[in-house]
Amino acid sequence: MYRVEDKYSCSERDMLLLESRMKAVMRPDPAAGGTSYRISSLYFDDPADSCLAESEDGAGCRKKYRIRIYNNTADVIKLEVKYKAYNRILKKSRTINREDAEKLIAGECIEDREESMDNPVTLFNLAMKEHLLRPAVIIDYRRDAYIFPAGNVRITFDREIRAGKDTGNFLTGKTACTPLREADRILEVKYDEMLPGFIGRLLELGNMNQVSYSKYRLGREQLEVQGKCPRRM
Repeated sequence: MYRVEDKYSCSERDMLLLESRMKAVMRPDPAAGGTSYRISSLYFDDPADSCLAESEDGAGCRKKYRIRIYNNTADVIKLEVKYKAYNRILKKSRTINREDAEKLIAGECIEDREESMDNPVTLFNLAMKEHLLRPAVIIDYRRDAYIFPAGNVRITFDREIRAGKDTGNFLTGKTACTPLREADRILEVKYDEMLPGFIGRLLELGNMNQVSYSKYRLGREQLEVQGKCPRRM
């Protein structure tokens, strides 16, 4: 099921105000342990940087391939394929072990016991074989997440967004990353069909800008300017 995903750029002052409002009516996401946590994502792309080009061109429908770890450790490793159709998203996710993650980072396919187009392992393997998918960039940030049952609402506050190219050390959690200069915080609002009206009103500040925001694209572009991540074709 595709979910709505709206993104907003805002100042730290506005984020603090909105977060205080959300704490009054929502609860911290128990899946995150109820506290701030770090997300590190290793994004993959093909030799033509097709995923990057789709994002830069503003393509209405696009997808991203990534591996995620949390709090700078590889205790939990998620393999994800994320589809975006305008402001709606669908994420296929599966936990994998470190050995399989290392194979994917090295450009190798991994064993797939349940071949299915709903299985991100199948999708990753196909992209590796057909499009030579390879690691492209690391995006790292701190997240606070809040949920509300009605509408399956999830609101996240992402800060300290950084980008790095040391993909070979991704699983160590010790990669060097550079802060995104002008886009180091973002508010994301996700829900199924309808956002409860009172939450929508609490989110109104009058000075927030809804954005088509891609952490992957901004990270690649910044590292490219710095000469650390040139286009591959």
